[in-house]
Amino acid sequence: MGTLVATIALASALPLGVGSLVALSGMHMGWPLLTLAVGTIAFDALLFARCLANVRALANQQGASRSIVAAAQGAKIRLIEHEHHDADWSWRIDTAKNLTAVSPRLGLALGDDASALEGRSFLQILAGEAWETGNFSAALRTMADKIKYREPFKDLILPVAINGETLWWELSGEPEQDERGAFIGFRGTGTDVTAERHSADKINRMARYDTLTGLPNRLHLSEAVSEALAHAEQWRSRCGLMIVGLDRFKNINDTLGHAIGDILLGRAAERLRAMLGPNDLCGRLGGDEFCIVFNDGADQARLERLAQQIIDELSLSYDVDQHTIFVGASAGIAIGPRDGANAEMLIRSADLALFRAKDLGGGIFHTYEPQLHVEAEERRVMEIALRRAQSNGELHLAYQPVVASETGAVEGFEALLRWTNPQLGNVPPDKFIPLAEQARLIGTIGEWVLRTACREAAHWPPHVRVAVNVSFEQLHNRNFAKMVSSVLAETGLPPQRLELEVTESVFMNEAPHAIAVLKELLALGIKLSLDDFGTGYSSLSYLSRTKFSTIKIDRSFVRGASNNTPENVAIIRAVVALAESLDMSTTAEGVENEDELAMVRRLGCRKVQGYLFGRPMNATDARALATGKMRSAAA
Repeated sequence: MGTLVATIALASALPLGVGSLVALSGMHMGWPLLTLAVGTIAFDALLFARCLANVRALANQQGASRSIVAAAQGAKIRLIEHEHHDADWSWRIDTAKNLTAVSPRLGLALGDDASALEGRSFLQILAGEAWETGNFSAALRTMADKIKYREPFKDLILPVAINGETLWWELSGEPEQDERGAFIGFRGTGTDVTAERHSADKINRMARYDTLTGLPNRLHLSEAVSEALAHAEQWRSRCGLMIVGLDRFKNINDTLGHAIGDILLGRAAERLRAMLGPNDLCGRLGGDEFCIVFNDGADQARLERLAQQIIDELSLSYDVDQHTIFVGASAGIAIGPRDGANAEMLIRSADLALFRAKDLGGGIFHTYEPQLHVEAEERRVMEIALRRAQSNGELHLAYQPVVASETGAVEGFEALLRWTNPQLGNVPPDKFIPLAEQARLIGTIGEWVLRTACREAAHWPPHVRVAVNVSFEQLHNRNFAKMVSSVLAETGLPPQRLELEVTESVFMNEAPHAIAVLKELLALGIKLSLDDFGTGYSSLSYLSRTKFSTIKIDRSFVRGASNNTPENVAIIRAVVALAESLDMSTTAEGVENEDELAMVRRLGCRKVQGYLFGRPMNATDARALATGKMRSAAA
């Protein structure tokens, strides 16, 4: 503005002086007029010189200002480069977004000669093949918008395809102006952060995927369930959730080792993936449980058919490290948002359905129903109470007599665990004993039962035995035999007067740890009894490897034989013959009347147990019956 004013003044002074000279030159002047004319001309010359000096001064000042602006812009760019001191290269584009002043380092980064890149569209180079389709990365769109609206940007990370390889660049940039302040393009820096990006991706994958199977983990699944629920709510539809658990998987880990178990889990994961559609997400919740998320859960019948197919497929044999392994599978199904409004609730509902399927014996699927939550709450309350039962003195033993079938003489008692809780009342054993096993309480409770029974039996006549039930979980404790030996020494009960009852489940999947513990118990002189024979495990090979003293015939066979069912009569007769050939005794359970007693006698059972000879009784009555001070119910 100052230069413009000075120039106008100079332009005005010059015509004024020239006009004065012309006017005076045409006049006849005397000395006074001549003096005035010379003064006027001198004034005009002085005014012209002054204006010319001002114009030059203002021009110099304006040039200095432009230099300061340019220096400030240069300092700003250098500041950006300093903030990105580890940048790999700098870049510069003109107003048309084309590269200019391409450095050799940028050319090397783009895999081309710097001169060949000059004048080419920077955004098009960064977009690569996506330039034609318009399917750009979100970061590149952001960069394009920033350049369009001449806004600075910093630390934008975007994928760049260079020579067939996808790299990740971090870009920053600032608008650039010329000495007059006019926009002339953008200038910035760039850094290759591919290695850091891959490390971040690896960390993210580790956080969201199961390392053993490669499937999404619980975190990832929970997010997927939340998204499926949100989609269902938006479109007023339904989503589905299925949790699949392998049956008897713990036995594989215990018998063949965790390495084999891990391979088995991987094989099961492969089978699951092969059975699912592209829109179904399968992941591993943990342990032997897998979870499948269905965005479309409207057709519940389809999910149930798929559940059965999955059970059938996972139940086929696996060949792992020269082992042929059979494990079953069970499944629980829940429908969202009907069975759970959020991910946690829906997963919980499917898990409860799976628990019910396993509780019913496994190998089946079960669909969630509200009653399962009620029962789960009851189990939770019961477990809390059970954890306190032993210290609160709520547990006690009842003793049911085992007598000789021919004479009715008492040969022993079976110790039966009972629980009476002030709030829950008398809790049935078939409810709290499985709960004790699931809650890992059976070890401490079982030791208390053994010690209490042995201490009581020490007061009985020397020919009367006590039988104590032992669970599969207890036999997997390698120190179990040592504990039993310690209890016998503490109570003074001779080993031959203790009989431990085990079920056929001990021999499922060839459990070597449990079988080894049984051999240690036999070495102590303890008797072994096989309980509930014929109701579960189908193989008899274990009978030749473990020396049992007694086989107990389940009361279901006794009841069936008393009704003259030919199959049950044949089973009892076969069991008796098998026991005699192996020098074992047989005990018929559940004998309740004289007809049943006569029938088991006729079939050759040597011992009987049931209400006919006495219901489970307290320790005082058992001692009286054992010592002959009280007669049995059948006497």
